[in-house]
Amino acid sequence: MALPRAAKTQRRTRIQEEKEERILEAALEVFSLHGFRGATIDHIAEVAGMSKPNLLYYFRTKEAMHRALIDRVLETWLDPLKAFDATGNPESEIRSYIRRKLEMARDFPRESRLFANEVLQGAPHIEDMLKGSLKSLVDEKAQVIRAWSKAGKIAKCDPYHLIFSIWSTTQHYADFDVQVRAVLGQENDGEGRFEDAARFLETLFVNGLRMRET
Repeated sequence: MALPRAAKTQRRTRIQEEKEERILEAALEVFSLHGFRGATIDHIAEVAGMSKPNLLYYFRTKEAMHRALIDRVLETWLDPLKAFDATGNPESEIRSYIRRKLEMARDFPRESRLFANEVLQGAPHIEDMLKGSLKSLVDEKAQVIRAWSKAGKIAKCDPYHLIFSIWSTTQHYADFDVQVRAVLGQENDGEGRFEDAARFLETLFVNGLRMRET
């Protein structure tokens, strides 16, 4: 994980921690709106309400701030997949995963857009992680899904494309929030849209994975 400069000192004060969080909050706002290329240290410092030299004491480069945010996002973002339990009931596990992903789309839209922007740029700062720890985790959970299928608990499916499909359908509500709200209209664009989405996606995926009687 990328560490801010102050985090490497022997003693971190409460003020240092608060300033680091303030900088990262400002960086998240700027990166999620403008992407890595469009963001500048000057803009981040302005949003943080700090001088540029003060900001650079904590994070020496734009890359350091971006990586710290990406590491934090991925740690949170992958928790629901890590919780995917091989010993659990497949239907319950899938329903739970869909709901947790939608909750994250609702609660962390800027983080989702930050990650999406990075991937759209070819993932120059996280390619090692995508091919390393992320791939290993998805490979592990793909084996869980294959085992369920082999045991006759769910219909045969490609586990990777199942995971990709859940990612794309749930994160859509964060990455394309403006479009979703515009199409739903003011009468349907409240927080209830996430519950509506959860019910629909649960039905879509769970019904699609149920074994068919022969």
